[in-house]
This record gives sequence, structure tokens and C-alpha cells, in this order.
Amino acid sequence: MKTTKIASGGLLLPFLVIALSAAPAFAADRSGKEVVETVCAGCHTTGKDGAPKIGDQAAWAERAAKGLDKLTQNAITGVRNMLAHGGQAALSDLEMTRGVGYMVSGGKAADAKKPMKPAKSRTGEQVVQERCQECHASGKQGAPKLGDMNDWKPRLQKGVDPLIKSAISGHNSMPARGGLANLSDAEMKAAVEFMVSKTGGAAASK
Repeated sequence: MKTTKIASGGLLLPFLVIALSAAPAFAADRSGKEVVETVCAGCHTTGKDGAPKIGDQAAWAERAAKGLDKLTQNAITGVRNMLAHGGQAALSDLEMTRGVGYMVSGGKAADAKKPMKPAKSRTGEQVVQERCQECHASGKQGAPKLGDMNDWKPRLQKGVDPLIKSAISGHNSMPARGGLANLSDAEMKAAVEFMVSKTGGAAASK
């Protein structure tokens, strides 16, 4: 009986070594490009199972219309034929975010938190209508309401600049750039100043 256990253990150990050595080895904290080339390209290069192809900006724009955060969440948790984390549990949520940002940008942004250059700069009002009002119109998840000075006053104690920085980098429940990676710093600044102006506060940053 003892001999059988030793034999089983002897067979199990080399099996585990082979299995682990066969698993893909990932470097920590990879760029969006590295994530796409290592994992995502398998489906997104050919459009396998309906995956939007890398470089097909029309297909990606349609999927990103409701915000990059939704696309990123799908990539992290899985959707339809796409497995969670692209089938690679070793990928971190941040790496997945970078990978999605890289594909949405057509290979121009390695990190989803970096802005992608839009075809035409939008006004603050346009950005608010397109994205910001989704939360700021109703005060969703604690967002200061449009036109409500009581909500904005505490946030304006140190001026507008800190608000602009928070809008760009993300803060609490608000994702970086409101979840739209193609919003430039200038557009984010214009959007914040537009919302502040609706409270009667000074919109000009220092």
C-alpha cells in the first residue's frame, strides 16, 4: 500500500512540472501592445467568433459608444465567446484595460488612461452631453449634479484645476476620462469648466 502511494506521487510530480512549464509565462505589468500581441491577437486579428478586428475603427467605435469602461468590463469578466481575461487568468485588470485601450485606439495608445487623439476637438458642452451627463444629470454614484451649487461648492474649495485632474485620471466611481479614452486633456478641461459654469462658479482655472 505504501509502495503504491510513493509510485503515485512519483508520477504526479513530473506531470505537474510539465503542466506548469507548458503554461504561458507572462511578464508583470505589460503594455497594451504586449497584451494584444500575446493574448488578444488570436481572435481580434482575424475576427474569430465575431470579435472586432484590430484596425477596424468603425467596429470598435460602435462598441465603445457607451464608454471604454463597459468594453473593459466585458474583457475582464468575459462576454459571449470571449473568455474572462481572454482565457488568461494571469492577466491583471489593469493589463486588460490597457489591451482594450490599445485595440480601440487602433494601436495608438498603449494604456487606456492615455488619451487618443480625436478627429475633431469637442466643446465642453458636447463632451458633457455625450458622456458626463450620464452621471452628473442625476447625481449617479455621488456625482455632483449639473447646476447644483451645493454639490459643487465643497469640490471647488481648491479651485477648478484639481477637478480637472480628477476627471482625467479618474476618482472614486468615475473612471479615467469618464470611460472614453479618446477624450483629450483639453476636452476634459472644457467639460469640467462647462459644468462648473452652470453652478455660477468661476470656470477659469489658474
